[in-house]
Amino acid sequence: MRKTKSITESELLCKTIVEGMQENKARNIVVLDLRHLQSAVCDFFVISSGDSSTHVDGISNATSRFTRKILQEKPWHIEGKNNSEWILLDYIDVVAHIFYKDARGFYSIEDLWADAIRTDIPNLD
Repeated sequence: MRKTKSITESELLCKTIVEGMQENKARNIVVLDLRHLQSAVCDFFVISSGDSSTHVDGISNATSRFTRKILQEKPWHIEGKNNSEWILLDYIDVVAHIFYKDARGFYSIEDLWADAIRTDIPNLD
């Protein structure tokens, strides 16, 4: 008999956030697994990019709607909706970062958390 690995709530939330981002054609999605880092503030970061401030806002809205629809989860806190250069959706265990493509390189979150386990998600085109 084969054992199946059960998925944690934060893993399921992370997967759902990625799917929500993909629904609105988010670019360069990266998942950083922070669970093994003692200094981590959450389990996962999900980072993506949009091609314009309108696209960034659309990705944020699509992600929020999708997680609410699939898991009945809403972000505990949202930052950055005013300028749509960097929108942060804080789900406590998973934090989604949606960047305007130029701002993403400036903040370079992936480099700041280089010790995390990184998974690059292919673009759906």
